[in-house]
Amino acid sequence: MLIWFNVWTHADIIRVGNKTELIISTVAASLGVLTSLIGWSGILLNNRAFLAVYSFLLWICFALLVTPGYITYKKRTFNLEGKINAQWSRDLGLDGRLRIQNQLHCCGYFNPFIEATVSQTCYARSTLPGCKGPYIDFERVVLERWYAAVFSVVPVQLLVMVAALLCANHVTYRFGKG
Repeated sequence: MLIWFNVWTHADIIRVGNKTELIISTVAASLGVLTSLIGWSGILLNNRAFLAVYSFLLWICFALLVTPGYITYKKRTFNLEGKINAQWSRDLGLDGRLRIQNQLHCCGYFNPFIEATVSQTCYARSTLPGCKGPYIDFERVVLERWYAAVFSVVPVQLLVMVAALLCANHVTYRFGKG
């Protein structure tokens, strides 16, 4: 949510350059909150059906959790430079390039003459450096932090899934209400 609300310094770059990963992460977080509410209700009510739904939704949350981790790991590890080159020339468009140029204080991809979006600070005689180096460095750091954060949560998620399965199968009249 902090990225969507532009709390961090370069959140705009992440919203432009990593939109797919950000959307999947947001959906995973939203489903995680909904799932936790269902699980909490199942615990408070000692309801086996709620806990069964909770256990099922935990698997979906797990899949949605590891998806952006896998995407960011794959993007960073395998030919990041080629992916950034293609993204800059094909996917970003004028608005996306302008937002990245403004955030990183650079102009054009290699220099102001190559795929630059003209603005107050970026024009043909600008002395600003090209965006390729700063953008690739930024993406390396962000992608590594992203998949490290995701994969560090995986063991906790697996423990929660095992505990939920055990709880959902053991809520009986004698155990849960006795």
